Amino acid sequence: MRRAAAFVFLAFLFFAFVVASFVVLLINAFNSPGAGGGSAIFVPLAILAVVIVAFAVARGIRRLVIPLGDLIDAAQSVEAGDYGARVRPRGPRELRALARAFNAMSERLETSEEQRRRLLADVTHELRTPLTIMQGNLEALLDGLYPADAQHLEPILDETRVISRLVDDLRTLSLAEAGALTLHREPTDPAQLVTDAVASFRSQADAAGVDLLTAIDGALPQLDVDPVRMREVLSNLLSNALRYTPRGGNVRVGASTFDGHVRVSVHDTGPGIAAEALPHVFDRFYKSEESRGAGLGLAIAKSLVVAHGGEIEAISAAGQGTDMRFTLPITP
Repeated sequence: MRRAAAFVFLAFLFFAFVVASFVVLLINAFNSPGAGGGSAIFVPLAILAVVIVAFAVARGIRRLVIPLGDLIDAAQSVEAGDYGARVRPRGPRELRALARAFNAMSERLETSEEQRRRLLADVTHELRTPLTIMQGNLEALLDGLYPADAQHLEPILDETRVISRLVDDLRTLSLAEAGALTLHREPTDPAQLVTDAVASFRSQADAAGVDLLTAIDGALPQLDVDPVRMREVLSNLLSNALRYTPRGGNVRVGASTFDGHVRVSVHDTGPGIAAEALPHVFDRFYKSEESRGAGLGLAIAKSLVVAHGGEIEAISAAGQGTDMRFTLPITP
């Protein structure tokens, strides 16, 4: 605000100088030997007109300078790292639009900064557990508390796999969200894609006492997709469905055409998702208390579906199971 007030003061000084100069010129002109007798009346009127115009111009400049000063102050705050800086839209329409755009930009920067900090905290948390286990086991081996046999070395190897999987998931997620993920598209039969994915989980479903059912429409059109990435999406959805479906329940996988798309759904008869948690199931590192994963599976699934030009959604109610659906556009 101090910067804006300084601008206004300088603007008033400039226009005061212009007005004073113009008034002096008028007086000199009408007091010259060739001036008519009406100059005595015209000079005050001319001075009054100049003052009114100068006041109007100065007022207009003030309406411009104060919002601009606010924007400059807020921009400097953002530059210094204060992403919570906002400005009040005022002044002409263009400046109000600029202020709203600035506020939207600041809000996005603030959200991005919060997500970055949360991501660092989540990654640190996820890495801490396997690293602690590895460190403890290795120290015990070096101190001679455990023999260096397969029984004590395999847990260390398992934890390295956990870390490797987390790094791979983070890399896939970051590439997909940045639009830099390379997709090896090829004509793919969606019915075969779903059938193969279900077959790979058949033994796991049988061991868990869960019926794994399919409902695939006949003559589904081919899709131009990356089959490896789409199997990854289906694997994430099927793995979650089987994890939360109790013994005696079932998981139904369907594929059909829908409004120029192929829609694939994975429905389970598990406990469902609470209403307050449903909007966050595709967020990075979001997971329920009983989840054993890192909370990246559904985030990766969403990123891969979006990278293919599709959409994904979760439909659920507590106690009524969960329906995960995604659609992929049908290409000529």
